[in-house]
Amino acid sequence: MTDALVIGGGPAGLMAAEMLADAGHSVLVAEAKPTMGRKLLMAGKSGLNLTKNEEYEPFMAAYGTARGWLEPMLADFNPSDVQDWAEGLEQKVFTGSSGRVFPETMKASPLLRAWIGRLAGKGVRFETRWRWRGFDESSALFDTPRGVQKIKAQTTVLALGGASWSRLGSDGAWASILADKAVELSPFKPANMGFLVPWSSHMAPYFGSPVKPVRLSFGKHSVYGEFVVSRKGVEGGAIYHLAAALRDGMDKDGAEMRIDLLPDLPMPLLAEKLRQTRGKKSLGTFLRKTVGISGVKAALFNENEQARRVDNPFDLAGMLKALPLRLAAPRPLDEAISTAGGVTRAALTDGLMLKNLPGVFCAGEMLDWEAPTGGYLLTACLATGRVAGKAAAAFMAKAS
Repeated sequence: MTDALVIGGGPAGLMAAEMLADAGHSVLVAEAKPTMGRKLLMAGKSGLNLTKNEEYEPFMAAYGTARGWLEPMLADFNPSDVQDWAEGLEQKVFTGSSGRVFPETMKASPLLRAWIGRLAGKGVRFETRWRWRGFDESSALFDTPRGVQKIKAQTTVLALGGASWSRLGSDGAWASILADKAVELSPFKPANMGFLVPWSSHMAPYFGSPVKPVRLSFGKHSVYGEFVVSRKGVEGGAIYHLAAALRDGMDKDGAEMRIDLLPDLPMPLLAEKLRQTRGKKSLGTFLRKTVGISGVKAALFNENEQARRVDNPFDLAGMLKALPLRLAAPRPLDEAISTAGGVTRAALTDGLMLKNLPGVFCAGEMLDWEAPTGGYLLTACLATGRVAGKAAAAFMAKAS
């Protein structure tokens, strides 16, 4: 028996566990994988992006349609609080030129070790290789190396992740368990994913190449940044910022994204440059010498048959400022960095307790929200874990 059971050892679950331990409760964290925070560790391999240091409005806008739901939680644990939390674990942080906040070590492992150590010091217990199989009357059931285990707790926090990166533990298997309990769920969709593009063979030398700087546009959505050309299509930060709009705006033929290859060069000045006499230069040579279009940007331009046929300076400028690229489909769900869908807002109280399962709370990516990469995902996972943990502690206090 334990006061509180937390199922899932990622950032949301660990934050919920800390809130419960701070309230004086015994806490058990059960994790299906061999170690805690495996997705956090993987995300931190290229530099752990903790949060985003930017103005309030653009930060909140990143959460799209979930803003109204998440805003009170994020206001209570904002990017500044995330930085203080990391510093409290003796992990000094810095803000990069894009506003992204990282630990000075750039790695997730020192922070995770320090956090687990602090939690252990507060009496939190950990079990790994425990896979949740649902509830049996008043107990939670787990498949473990020691056979089936039953854990009875006064309250439970579910922090089971979304449905991407199944090899790291986020496989969405919990959805069928909650659906059987009549919990309202929104279907899973890939988020922060790449898109398939049927490249011609001439693009092969540029696979893995970053395209920067660019401005990508789709409908009313636009983002300045960079992306990567891959063997299967396109991916990277700027793509992820548009991913939700592109995914939801696709028809049977896919979606057409526009690329501004020269985002720092105003259209009038570009058109003026292109009025120069080309002479005997090929179009490729002319663009390279006149406005610096070369390498992967030139390859993208040449990939578009319509662009290759334009010779009017103004139309050519228009192509360089809004080059069409047809995206065939999103990459599969399990290849996505995160997922949309999950437990809906309507299924939960303001304290993230399941209305159909009193005493059971949810947090993190298993909730129906999405945000682009750039620190937004981790910040919201921590914030929702904090809310769920504090609400679970309040639930026990009220019941006693």
